[in-house]
Amino acid sequence: MTMKEEIIIAGFGGQGVLSMGKILAYSGLMEGKEISWMPSYGPEQRGGTANVTVILSDERISSPILNEYDIAIILNQPSMDKFESKIKPGGVLIYDSYGINKPIKRTDIEIYRIDAMDAAAEMNNSKAFNMIVLGGLLKIRPMVQMENVLLGLKKSLPERHHKLIPMNEAAILRGMEIIKKI
Repeated sequence: MTMKEEIIIAGFGGQGVLSMGKILAYSGLMEGKEISWMPSYGPEQRGGTANVTVILSDERISSPILNEYDIAIILNQPSMDKFESKIKPGGVLIYDSYGINKPIKRTDIEIYRIDAMDAAAEMNNSKAFNMIVLGGLLKIRPMVQMENVLLGLKKSLPERHHKLIPMNEAAILRGMEIIKKI
């Protein structure tokens, strides 16, 4: 069976959305998958919205441009307003409750909540936020193996930050513990 996951990760600039997508893409690369990583910044980049489309596939990717997604990771209300309707029926929505203030309308998708903002605060590390979210994703859709995520981290972090990898690994594992199906 061939694997193909079409993912959108969307939130505020500064939440580590793009780097989360990049680490996911690198991890796929380490496993010999075909990947596409396409960032998109709103014109209001600082404090505005940012999103990245990541496609991981066993086969060639025909187009990096998507109108609907298998998985949406949504980290703020403007992104929820924009992308909730674009999740394929039967797809997955993962959201951080922090900053999402309207009820989710969809009933034809799997919905998961991850309180990553709270967990990052508990870990005393705001930078761990996106890795906690990534951990949640990998718990419900183990599309790449942990060792390749750590290799992906090594590849995407400058050498001087490699000492942060154990903290990132802890954050990923924390995310795996706290994601909850709604």
